[in-house]
Amino acid sequence: MNKYKKLAQNTAIFAIGSFGSKILLLLLTRLYSGNINSVDTSTKSLLEQTANFIIPIVTFSIAEAVIRYGLDREYDKKEVFTSACIVELAGMVILLLLSPLLRLLPYTDGYMTYLLAYILASSFRQLSSQFVRARDMTRLFALDGILATLSLFCFNVLFISVLHWGVHGFMLAVFLSDFCSGVFLWIVAKLWKFFDPKVLNMDVVRVMLRFSIPMIPTAVLWIITGFSDRLFVRYMDGFAVSKDVGAGAAGIYEYASKVPNLISMVSTIFFQAWNMSAITENNSSDKGEFYRRIFSAYQAFMFLGAAAMIVFVQPLSAFLIDYSRYPEYRTCYLYTPILIIAVVMMSFNQFLSSVYVATQKTSHSMWTALIAAATNIILNIILIYKWGVQGAVVATFASYFVCYLVRIVDTRKLIYFPVAHGRFFLNVIVLFAMSILAITHPAWGIIAELVLFAFMVMFNFSAVRMVLKIAGKVLGRFRRSA
Repeated sequence: MNKYKKLAQNTAIFAIGSFGSKILLLLLTRLYSGNINSVDTSTKSLLEQTANFIIPIVTFSIAEAVIRYGLDREYDKKEVFTSACIVELAGMVILLLLSPLLRLLPYTDGYMTYLLAYILASSFRQLSSQFVRARDMTRLFALDGILATLSLFCFNVLFISVLHWGVHGFMLAVFLSDFCSGVFLWIVAKLWKFFDPKVLNMDVVRVMLRFSIPMIPTAVLWIITGFSDRLFVRYMDGFAVSKDVGAGAAGIYEYASKVPNLISMVSTIFFQAWNMSAITENNSSDKGEFYRRIFSAYQAFMFLGAAAMIVFVQPLSAFLIDYSRYPEYRTCYLYTPILIIAVVMMSFNQFLSSVYVATQKTSHSMWTALIAAATNIILNIILIYKWGVQGAVVATFASYFVCYLVRIVDTRKLIYFPVAHGRFFLNVIVLFAMSILAITHPAWGIIAELVLFAFMVMFNFSAVRMVLKIAGKVLGRFRRSA
């Protein structure tokens, strides 16, 4: 199959499989905001971020190696999966032995068991789902995404809305959902057939760890970039000039990120398909042209999606966030527009990271993430002190933008592909103009925002037309096979 059509088909499968689950996740946002106050929301967010911080460390990011070498025909899938399972089991033992150290974090008080269960189940599911992708079982991967989100939704409704267990209910819901998902994949995909300690190959283990270990600080640094915002906003109360800090402000910041998360959801769906194509096409002679065309179209769609969300930021925020019980959430939309642009920058960084994965240069991913994290922390200290939550928002954008500038230079030394820098910067400038209008003049500014949006549609139309053409062919293929 043509590689463009293959990419479009995989993207369509992941999108179809994710559509229903993403709708349920949107409903969960309203459930959380209607049942958990801003202080507990901050605690929930910190626990999530802590789990996400620990998972790549204790698993040695081995799931990243599973998709890279599981798709590589030079490696035996049984050896790859067995190696990954052994490494992850060792990491889980280390976690349990060192778990008392987590009590040093004040917000883990009363949640320790839930946090450990969250980490164990999420790691189990992540490894299982990545190996399913590595076997090119994309339809099963998509189906599991639907079932996992459906179970997460049901558990959340039961534990939070019905039983009113708050943060405890949220943590328990995630644990049960991820655990059930992992068991489902082991049974349906017959993963047990690929786990055999007798075939453990230490050479394969070393190759996989050499690839995955640099991914540990990479993942940790990206989490720090997102985690530090919430920590600084929450704990700079009493030190900052701005009064827009504290636990309540951190909760507002958390919900301000919900609309931008829609962009992240879309980019994640595409990246799941793109990462597979980047690995399988790594040895093709025209991979530079492949990257150029896909990245150009990807940028166009992400910019247009961001512009549309900025135009409708207030109704989107009102739809996602329940203001009835906690009216302080009404100010979330003031921080959302620039966060939307920040997430777009993060999506581009994610795309460029596929170059490091395909070429096995994961150390480059690490040091570029280090630049982003350092930028974020320094700017958080300076900007939150003066501007509170808005300072955290600007710091987030700046860190992702700096990382993009570094990666767009560095990745093209490994796989060269032309990039329209002028088009990129003009799109960013227009998005900022729309953001300023949405924040400062939310009532009448929408007229000017619509004009700017129409300009962006015309400016990016050629790239969009190419993608629509490929998508039309793929949808026609689906209809004929139905």
